[in-house]
Amino acid sequence: MPVVHIEMMAGRTEDQKRAMVARVTDVLVETIAAPPEAVQIVVTEVQPEQWAVAGQLVADQRAATA
Repeated sequence: MPVVHIEMMAGRTEDQKRAMVARVTDVLVETIAAPPEAVQIVVTEVQPEQWAVAGQLVADQRAATA
């Protein structure tokens, strides 16, 4: 049973997440012959205050460009 963990910045809509997990499931079904009911996906959303890129919190980067 494949388990996929996806970490991403918070802010996507429920429809976007639904589409994403459907496509990820399709890829696993097609590429490794996993039955759809065996595919599990864990989506973890992280707030910009908890995510850093290039030594800066994303929240700070966004504030600097606003």
